[in-house]
Amino acid sequence: MQHQNKFSLMIALSATLLLLTAVLFVVQGGLTPTNVQAQTASVAMPRTITVVGQGKVNVKPTIAQSTIGVEVVKPTVEEAGTEAQAIMDAVIKGLAPYADLEKDVQTSGFSIWVERPYGPDNLPGEEAFYHVSNQVSVTIRDLDKVAEMLDAAIKAGANNIYGVNFSVANTSSLEADARKIAIADAQAKAEELAKLNNVTLGQVISVSEVVGNSAVPLGVAYDSAAGLGGGGGPIVPGEQELKLQLQVIYEIK
Repeated sequence: MQHQNKFSLMIALSATLLLLTAVLFVVQGGLTPTNVQAQTASVAMPRTITVVGQGKVNVKPTIAQSTIGVEVVKPTVEEAGTEAQAIMDAVIKGLAPYADLEKDVQTSGFSIWVERPYGPDNLPGEEAFYHVSNQVSVTIRDLDKVAEMLDAAIKAGANNIYGVNFSVANTSSLEADARKIAIADAQAKAEELAKLNNVTLGQVISVSEVVGNSAVPLGVAYDSAAGLGGGGGPIVPGEQELKLQLQVIYEIK
């Protein structure tokens, strides 16, 4: 009986200890409503103002790109290929005074396909016409010579001109100028928002560039040789606009 009483006393003491441990954990371990609220407040997002500043810089193009092509149609692929090659050789020779043939002229396309006209029975006939097409991409660095160069290519036998695209060779300094303007724009917007909401603007927390809007848009002139009216014609590069956007987050004091 004495042994049984001791065993019961040990069980009671163990249960008491477990209960005391649980109470201490609840009080000290952060499960009280007050502690939960404190933890929530400690991880709450800081008060901030987020704006997007935009910077624009007007710029004149410095280079032009064009794709010049030759297409020949003949009854045999050998005839079409030989003539297309001869004409393209003449076109490239005509480009030499206006572009560096090693750096600024590159083959951009070559294709051969066969055309079989349909007969009265709506079936392809035996007669075939072979199309051989060859194109080169050309970079023109003297914009005053663009029309003259295209005219020389046409006279040499080119029968496809796939547009003239104007761009800027190096945009690094222009982008730097646009970023300065974008930062000033963001600061002005943030100060206005702070004033409207009766708060004080603090330091910058983060700055990030909005991706996909920093390229200089291309100016395009003429879609084909037909648009040239049989000659180079006047081609005016005009002016373009470089745009940059920066997202800036400021703290609220």
